Amino acid sequence: MDNNLLKYIAFVETVDKGSFTKAAESLNYAQSSVSKMIADLEKEWGVVLLQRNKKGVCLTSSGEQILPFVRRILNDFGELQGKVNEIKGIQSGIVKIGTFSSVAINWLPNIFAKFQEDYPGIDYEMLLGDYEEVERWIEEGRVDCGFLRLPANTDLDVIKLKSDEYKAVLPVNHPLTQKEKLDYQDLNDQPFLLLEHGGKTEVSELLEKNHVHPNIRFITWEDYAIMSMVERGLGIGVLPDMILKRIPYQIAVRSFVKPYFREIVLAMKDRKKLTPAAGKFIEYLKYRDVE
Repeated sequence: MDNNLLKYIAFVETVDKGSFTKAAESLNYAQSSVSKMIADLEKEWGVVLLQRNKKGVCLTSSGEQILPFVRRILNDFGELQGKVNEIKGIQSGIVKIGTFSSVAINWLPNIFAKFQEDYPGIDYEMLLGDYEEVERWIEEGRVDCGFLRLPANTDLDVIKLKSDEYKAVLPVNHPLTQKEKLDYQDLNDQPFLLLEHGGKTEVSELLEKNHVHPNIRFITWEDYAIMSMVERGLGIGVLPDMILKRIPYQIAVRSFVKPYFREIVLAMKDRKKLTPAAGKFIEYLKYRDVE
């Protein structure tokens, strides 16, 4: 590989990992080699790319401006290499995927297992985050594609995959378990464990849309933390059905009389500019059961 490309890879990996040491471990290089490659880029371009500190490194303002162009070069190189391999009949490459926890836990292990049976030469890299993080990774080119919920950024190319129902989770001895299905008003004044991170998510939207006012005791983005606290009788919650498969907790699950769904999509910047490996993965996903 061209020496400059190796430097670009070292730069991007250092930014993504947040330190020279972690980047070196990921790339299987010596830490001093990664540091030197980035120093060479800074000398060649006459700018400081990274600010060193005790916690690791962070981008300078110059580095922030340059990073998208370096990512684009690496993405273009990956696309070129993939096309060459495709022409030669070699199915290889790497697919970088952004996702949130319920998809990572319940869909991707089966999908990856089946995909690698058919395409053993294609590897994958998975980044786990919330909706905003996954969307940002797609826009920055850090991942080829990512799982999101609608409404996603209208500039992104999306493939609709699944409607995922939100359900109430309750302690097994809770009075509301006597009902087969719940009304949203049943949540009023109940001790409540809210699934949320940063901006408002589906559960907050569900509560607001239906004018429901529970007694919010705890807020977290971790589904399993909510289930654990529900099991201990600390409150009730509302979680997506996808995360409620094969759960290790003794809790009761109830649908609502008027069900509420999130629409899960696979998003990318431009389907026409994907690497062959990413294109194979997406085509594979479209025609496979995603349960």
